[in-house]
Amino acid sequence: MNGTDADLPQRIRAQTRPRPELLTGPRVTLRPLTERDIAPLVEILSHPDLAPWWPIQSEASVREDLFGDEGGLSLAVERQGVLIGVVMYSEQLWRDYFSAGIDIALASDQRGEGIGPEVLRTLIRWLIDVGGHHRITIDPAASNTRAIRAYEKVGFRPVGTMRQYERGPDGRWRDGLLMDLLAEEFVDEQAQRGA
Repeated sequence: MNGTDADLPQRIRAQTRPRPELLTGPRVTLRPLTERDIAPLVEILSHPDLAPWWPIQSEASVREDLFGDEGGLSLAVERQGVLIGVVMYSEQLWRDYFSAGIDIALASDQRGEGIGPEVLRTLIRWLIDVGGHHRITIDPAASNTRAIRAYEKVGFRPVGTMRQYERGPDGRWRDGLLMDLLAEEFVDEQAQRGA
């Protein structure tokens, strides 16, 4: 451990962590959620294509699960000024385990155009460059092959299966796949295109 690390407290205070105000990719904008996002998010998350993966399907659950502040933040995803989903991150604030976890949900009509990977790259770039994270995790349901393929496009690698990891909207426990991405492995295709 170097001298700088020794001077850090064991648990970093969440109140001192930076928060993104506005992040932009080539086609998307990420911004903090507002009250006007609640109804459209309920519609997006309760769509039959997303409902099997997301238990957040009511105004109450959107308020409780996406507007809370427990070491992370949920960001609205906009494309051409229209809300198309949500991306969230959480931080492990213990110094010796300092890392971030992310999750994403996009409207079903946004699939197949590379929007999901673009949103993830936009947030990951901020988490590494501004948040100071060296490792990012994501944990889709092990049976959600479409999401897993999208995460692999960004550079996430499977770490292992977490058995009976999460309760699905149907009330049954299902396995999750833990995936991670190290900062030195992150290839920001958006930045490379702009260079």
